[in-house]
Amino acid sequence: MKYLLRSYLWTTLVIIAILSVLSYGYGAGYVYIYFRQWQIQSNIWIFVVALALCSLIAQLIWLGLKRYLTRMQRQKEQIQNFQQLHSYEKLAVLGLLEAEQEQKQILQEIYQPSVLLKEIIQAATLWKSGQPEQALKWLDQSSNTVFELAALQRIEIYLSQGNGQQAFTHLEFLSQHDLSPWLTGVQQGYQHKLETLWGKFAIQFPWLYLHATYSGILKVEDKTRWLQQILVDYEQASFEDLEALQNRYHKLSETPPLMTDRENQILWLKILARMPEMGMEHAILAEKLLNELFDQEVFYLWFEKQLLKQQPDYNKIEENVNMWEQKYTQLPIFVFAKWYIYQATQRYTEAEQLLELYPDNVLMSYLRIKAQLQGNDALSQQLNLLFESNSNYLKINI
Repeated sequence: MKYLLRSYLWTTLVIIAILSVLSYGYGAGYVYIYFRQWQIQSNIWIFVVALALCSLIAQLIWLGLKRYLTRMQRQKEQIQNFQQLHSYEKLAVLGLLEAEQEQKQILQEIYQPSVLLKEIIQAATLWKSGQPEQALKWLDQSSNTVFELAALQRIEIYLSQGNGQQAFTHLEFLSQHDLSPWLTGVQQGYQHKLETLWGKFAIQFPWLYLHATYSGILKVEDKTRWLQQILVDYEQASFEDLEALQNRYHKLSETPPLMTDRENQILWLKILARMPEMGMEHAILAEKLLNELFDQEVFYLWFEKQLLKQQPDYNKIEENVNMWEQKYTQLPIFVFAKWYIYQATQRYTEAEQLLELYPDNVLMSYLRIKAQLQGNDALSQQLNLLFESNSNYLKINI
């Protein structure tokens, strides 16, 4: 439809331009049409425009009628052979049947004449068939016009091969490269694909992802899985990896919109807890989370970190505990924390009185047993192991 309208527009402009040259110095011209009782008198300009409009309207009516008749004939037609179907109908049938092998053959047949997509489709077919090296060779032959599509496919192949550095190079390039004009109509889909590949890369190569200059592209769920993978692989990190991790956190904390998901903030808190040099950042983040919403695990991470300092500020710790206890009403975890504070500040009588509270709470039961075992480090250690064997309980390091 657009092509037809554009053709008429340009044809009309060309005719008008020719008439303008021919009528220069002679006037606009005169047209007189007489048919039976009808008379039309006009100049050549109006006549040409009217003729073009009538022709366009007639052609539009014909195209609409032709399309309608074709559709009606298609509904009545009895399909005798699969090859009678249109290409898009073949793909729809194979998609519904999940017939992957036939789908590959049809795709190759459809795009064989395509100058732009022939190599891309061939490479995709080979990769899914378990021939990544052959797929890469086909991608090398693809047109420069579709280099974004070829690069996306290369990234998928490199990830499947465990080639993180090559995948990283292509991801960085695409993330900082302006999208080709012909792809702007599908920019949202392109961006979604790029985000998906970044997510796969970050989870597969969590430490290499730290060196990405375009780090804000991960979706929230992928960020969560990436942080979880960092915790799992923390012991394998090099000094440079840990330094990059610290820099990444500082960069994120300076950009509040990138640190809005609470689950991810808690994962960052667990990571910071394993980095002694990030004690201040750990305290700031923990207190921020606790001021927003109480979480027992977050509170314990904060409390443990405070008590394990070389010189704990017990007055400041107690002040914060009292503040949160008033804000979130009385909870056993606050009494649990106060017992350690009273013990450390030699308020043994007050600490003993706390043990009478919450007789059915597991944390307080732990403290009552711990108080009876004071002086016996071996039994205290066994108590910790027994207590920690239940995944619902906290890991006691204090």
